[in-house]
Amino acid sequence: MKYSFIIIVICFIGLTTCSNKSEDRYSKTDKTMAEDNPKYKTDAEKLAKQLELKGISDTLVLKAIASVPRHKFVDEELREYAYLDRPLPIDRNQTISQPYTVAYQSELLKLKPGEKVLEVGTGSGYQAAVLCEMGATVFSIERYEELHKTSKAILNSLGYYPNLFYGDGYEGLPEHAPFDKILITAAPEHVPEKLLQQLKIGGWMVVPVGGRRGQKMTIILRTGKDSYDESEHGDFIFVPMQKGTEK
Repeated sequence: MKYSFIIIVICFIGLTTCSNKSEDRYSKTDKTMAEDNPKYKTDAEKLAKQLELKGISDTLVLKAIASVPRHKFVDEELREYAYLDRPLPIDRNQTISQPYTVAYQSELLKLKPGEKVLEVGTGSGYQAAVLCEMGATVFSIERYEELHKTSKAILNSLGYYPNLFYGDGYEGLPEHAPFDKILITAAPEHVPEKLLQQLKIGGWMVVPVGGRRGQKMTIILRTGKDSYDESEHGDFIFVPMQKGTEK
């Protein structure tokens, strides 16, 4: 078995958008699930229902969870577990987050169609796909070149074309700032100042802040050039956010 089962909780117009939804893309993802196994589509819809029962109420989030083929973002050996509400391992000792965590962070973003979102930590690509389904214009950065290449191939094969970058998440993407929203999918001990500066005034960041023993899900609202408001939204455990890049 390639992976151990030690689990931790944790469009296309040039460079501009993956956010414009189309019937073609919806039919493609639905067709993908049906061709692999008709059960996958049912399982995705059941997963969305489970998350609704757990308190997720944003209809954009729930529709995205029901539409994105999560099994495509995990190793074939783990596909039978893809629609369970738990994290799963991916390459480079990283994880694809628990669906509830993905849904919860996505809901906290309070996305409006067309909003420009920076995701820090592409990972498997699943969260980026969910954001695309929600109508966001997605920019996503990944520090592991291997994950960057793999996630891009998977996303593109499913008809998603977010703007993907290989680079240091702590640096963000200043050349594409400002962003309406920033979503960080790993845990920094302290919020990176450079990322705060890439938020537009009135925009906000969703980030799990803290050490290895646990983090507080935090919303940081930029209220002015040098002013921010913070609020906490529960305890989580994510992999640590690391500086630099790795091949």
